[in-house]
Formats: sequence, structure tokens, C-alpha cells
Amino acid sequence: MTVGEKQAETGTPPEVLDGPFSTRQLLRIDEALRLADQGTGLVFSVYVGGLDEPIRAHAQRLHRQLADPDRSVLIAVSPNQRQLEIVTGRHARKRIPDTYAKLAALSMVAAFGGGDLAGGIIIGLDQLASHAGKA
Repeated sequence: MTVGEKQAETGTPPEVLDGPFSTRQLLRIDEALRLADQGTGLVFSVYVGGLDEPIRAHAQRLHRQLADPDRSVLIAVSPNQRQLEIVTGRHARKRIPDTYAKLAALSMVAAFGGGDLAGGIIIGLDQLASHAGKA
């Protein structure tokens, strides 16, 4: 019996994952990350969780911990704090200037405001990858 069949039979919701995303949403985000990485040659990462003050400095610390920070782009989202930071490494910034990162952030914030956290992240990844272009 699938989770959906069990839910239909018992009227109970499926088990909740530990986090803000369903399995389907996680798979969509993972696919968007894979496509962004493959399409650009850059390395995209997403962090969702609390960010310490100052927010930008915390996001930059997270970015520096990535395997290849110079070629990496980090999207850091703290839904509870209503904060979003996009951090680009030295090489990535040449292909995604701050202006384009801000445009992607605006699109993401619009989706977040509509209650679509996963969709906002996917939109942001797509826009950032589009701006970066092919490697």
C-alpha cells in the first residue's frame, strides 16, 4: 500500500519529513541543482535554516565551507527570519554579477511571499544558471 492509498483509506496525512519540504519538493530542488551545475560548470548549493547575525557574514561563512568556494553559488534562506542571501565565489561572480543575483532574489522573494518556498528556490536556481550561461 502506498502512502497515498493509506491516506485515502485512513484519512490521515502522510508522515511528515523533518524539514519544510516534501519528498517531491526535495527531488525537484535536487534536479534543479543538478541542471544548474551541469549547465554552467559552477557548483550551486542551497542552505535552508536559521542564520546568525549578521546574516550576510553567516552566509559567507557557509559559502567558504563549500568544496570549491571560488566556483560556487550559495542560496541561503531562513524562512523563519524572512532572510535570503545569495553568495557567489570569485569565479562565479564574474558570470553572475550582483545585479543578476538581485534579480533572481526578487523572483525568489515573490514566490516565498506566495507561500512557495521550494518553487522560489527552483526559480532562483534556474535564473542564476541562465545568467551564468554555459561553461
